[in-house]
Amino acid sequence: MQTNPTTPATTETDKQPEKESVFNKKLIIKGTLWFALITIITIAGIFFYNNTGDAVKALSHISGKYIAICLLMLFVDLMLGGWRNHIYIQKLAPGVSQWVSFKANVANMFMGAVTPAHGGAGPAQIYVYTSNGVTFIDAFAVSLINMGATLIFMPAAGFIAIMLMDTSYVSGIVPAMLQYGFIFFLLFLVAFLLAFWKPTWIGAAIKQIAVLLSKIFPKKKENLYNWADKSGANIARYQQTCSVILKQNPWLFPLSILITTVLYLNKYCLQYVILLGLGINTSLVQVISIQILIQFMIYFAPSPGGSGFAEVGISVLFGKIVPKTAIPIFTLLQRSFLLFIPAMVGAYVVISLLRKQSVRYSTTER
Repeated sequence: MQTNPTTPATTETDKQPEKESVFNKKLIIKGTLWFALITIITIAGIFFYNNTGDAVKALSHISGKYIAICLLMLFVDLMLGGWRNHIYIQKLAPGVSQWVSFKANVANMFMGAVTPAHGGAGPAQIYVYTSNGVTFIDAFAVSLINMGATLIFMPAAGFIAIMLMDTSYVSGIVPAMLQYGFIFFLLFLVAFLLAFWKPTWIGAAIKQIAVLLSKIFPKKKENLYNWADKSGANIARYQQTCSVILKQNPWLFPLSILITTVLYLNKYCLQYVILLGLGINTSLVQVISIQILIQFMIYFAPSPGGSGFAEVGISVLFGKIVPKTAIPIFTLLQRSFLLFIPAMVGAYVVISLLRKQSVRYSTTER
């Protein structure tokens, strides 16, 4: 593998621990079951609440050409997600192919779907890269930078959506869920900015947290202090890596934000195509605005893949512009194209990695 001369030398701590894989089989199975259970119950409830018979009739009238367009837009979505990472990876590790970035992106989507608040998404993406020769620090830096692009894009899009949409749609539990989303986006954005511009501040904060926790758990004092020292040192190194990447390639971050914008607009427009396929003509601006708010509500939701929250949000907000009989089918199709199908592709990638991991471990033990 070719390396960037500005990238810090790989050390043992740069490598993903072999025996502590992020792909914990028990956690994946448990998360998948909870994701499936909550999703099935919620969608079934929406079907029965909105008259199942008429909903099935709505599905029978959907045009095949619109489904084909949705599949094409889904392909574009997956490619853009991989490309958003690959613009950095090709600078840090030129020998890594676009295909690896594609797999890293879909693994990210699958693990984000089966873990609360997308908790497993980033680690899964990093694991795919480190398994293909990228150093842990480089993979983490790319994940962090693109997370920053998302954290910048989403609040900006949220404010624009609120200004453009009919505010009468926002009622009931929706305002509380929006506040929850904005608070978490703000906290993560502040943490991202501080980690990049003031890594010493974050390091000091982690040490203070370790001191407080050591008073509560005195037996864990040594472990907590070691964790704080390692975390502070790693944050400084990640910041240095990010700084080098962005200073040598100042156009990459603006390009990342541009790709992020196109990526999400493609997702939002896909829903408009679904509605056209169901024979529903409505405002594209309203569809995009509503989906931006839904994305806000579910991005850091405490359930796997935002299950439950997403379906209810779609039913409540889109129920203002979509006929009641079409809401169940629209909800099912929207979640299928934006999450279920990409997650299944990602599941195939993750299962393949698990098999390779099992073979490697069995060979090592022999």
